[in-house]
Order: sequence, then C-alpha cells, then structure tokens
Amino acid sequence: MNKILQLFREDYVINLLREQVLPLYPEYKEVSRVEIKPYKKMVWTNTYHVVIGYNVGFKNQADEIEHVFIVCSAHSNEERKNVFAVLKYLWQKEFNGEIFDVPRPLFYSPDFNGTFYEGIRGENLMYYIKNKDFSEIENMVLLSAKLFSRLHKLPVNEEANFNPINSRIKTVIPGSEVIIAEMTYRFEGKFYEDFKKVYSKLIEKEEKIFSQPDFKPCLIHGDAHTENLINTGTGRLGLIDFTDFCLGDFARDLGTFMQQLEYKILARHDNDVVYAKKMSKLFLHEYLNERSLTLTSDLNERIRLYYDWTAVRTVVYLFLKHDSDPAKAELLLNKVKQDLAIK
Repeated sequence: MNKILQLFREDYVINLLREQVLPLYPEYKEVSRVEIKPYKKMVWTNTYHVVIGYNVGFKNQADEIEHVFIVCSAHSNEERKNVFAVLKYLWQKEFNGEIFDVPRPLFYSPDFNGTFYEGIRGENLMYYIKNKDFSEIENMVLLSAKLFSRLHKLPVNEEANFNPINSRIKTVIPGSEVIIAEMTYRFEGKFYEDFKKVYSKLIEKEEKIFSQPDFKPCLIHGDAHTENLINTGTGRLGLIDFTDFCLGDFARDLGTFMQQLEYKILARHDNDVVYAKKMSKLFLHEYLNERSLTLTSDLNERIRLYYDWTAVRTVVYLFLKHDSDPAKAELLLNKVKQDLAIK
C-alpha cells in the first residue's frame, strides 16, 4: 500500500496532529475530530502528488469545539521542504498581516515529503472572473499589484534562495527538453521545430537579462496566476502555492500574472479583448506606482518575455491535457511565434 494513503485516514491523521500540531496551539487541549477533503489525489503504486484539506475540530479549555483549516501538500519526487521554509521566512518577515495573508507554517514531514500549514479561506480571483464580478476583479487586481510589489521588495540574501533550479527558464522543471520530447512523441514531430525555436529564443533572451552587470534578482512567487490569489476579506488578499518561490527577475511575476489574467478573462468573458487588456494595464500601472518605477523599454521587453513564456506553458497544457484542445493550442502558439519574430 502506498504510504501516502495514511493521510486519508482520520484515525492516523488525528494521532499525527496530536503529536505535531497540538503543541503549536496552547489554547486547545485536544484534537477531537478531522474532516478530510482531498483537493488533489494523484496516487500510484509508489509515487504520489497530493493536496489534502483537513477541517480539524480542536477542543478548547472549556470543552468547546473550534475548527482550524489545515492543509498538507506532499509529493513523492519533488521538493516540499522548501515550501515550509518559504512560509516560515514570510512569517518571520511579517509579510502576513496588515492587508495580506499567507498560510501559517506548522511542520514538515520527511516521511511524506509534505508540508503542513494552516490554510487561508476565501474565493480565488478565478472565481470572480468566472462569475463576471467586475467590481471584485478590479479590487483583487489592484491588491495583487500591491502584494507583488511588497514581495519583490523583501530583503534578498543566501538564506532566501529557496529553489535555485526554478530561477531560470532553462532549468525550471520539467524543462524544455522534456516538453519537446513529449510533444514530439504525442504529435509525431509536427511541432518539434516550433518548440525548439521558441524555447531557444526565450532562454537566449533571459540569459542576456541575467548576464547584465546591474541585474539584481529578487524574491518572486514564480507561479503568479488567478487561482493562487485569494479574497480573504474586505480589503485583504491571500497568496498560496509556494512550490516555485525563488530568486529571479521580478518581471517574471508581472508577465506571468498579466498573461494568465488576460487569458482567463478572454476565455470567460466572450473574448473581451478590451476588458482583458484594461485589467492587465491596471495591474501594471498600480505595480509600477507602488514601486516608483518607470516602464522603460528594457522592463517592457522583460515583462513580454515572461508573458510569452507563460503563454507557451499554456500551449503545452492545452496540447497535453486529458481533453486536449490542439486547435486552441496552435492558435496561441502562433501568437507567441509572431511575438518572438519566429517564422
């Protein structure tokens, strides 16, 4: 039996939380019950990738039950200890508070290669895009700009280098070679040259950025998209999923977020290009204002680089997902090729 399945058993989880989590909550004296909700359950013979939510009933000193939402993110092959380290770092730097929320780190389990943390509740930005709640979309876009601005201004040192392999396009997992090989196999080489040229151009552009004498990396989220930003209350915004958190070019978070924001709005708002661009520009304007930056041609080119890279990742997803959509994927791929001047 795959050992990760133990985390789906209430009796096992209660004992684990009694040992590892209860001491972190001195206001409680017992773990009384646990409701288990799998958010991602990919379990094979010996490997796994899971995200599990636990609605934990703690008994307080007056024997009353109070609930705490705890999440476990675990992967058999990919690093998860870095997620715990990131959350711990952000709490130490008091990033959590004022108007921003990030999960509270609880403990890391080497047995499961999993990080346990107190989750944050609320609807993500994608929820409001789907429901065409224009007022809330705008509020969250503005708060997202403020959040990434503050993140990118955090102090940088060696202890903050949580995921070095994720810092560059050429090394980020799964990597261009793996993607090109899979695409070549699935589509019999049809898109081999396209992907080879696209990735070569993207990597070349980024390497030039990193080689500039005055380039200074900063802390970036690494996966800035609409499902990782949570409305946690009036005037508050939460950030989740820190697997890709690393030192990199801050333009990566900007380009990634802008591409995903536009793409999701276009998909859900009847291809409303005007509104998608309006929200994207609103985000960038607020971000630049928060950091007192000017949109130079150099910065604009960097943002566009990561915009295109994120679009390519979307293309790959559309090509390779279970219910693939090759027509939509090829259309987006052609837009990227045009943007990168690839024939």
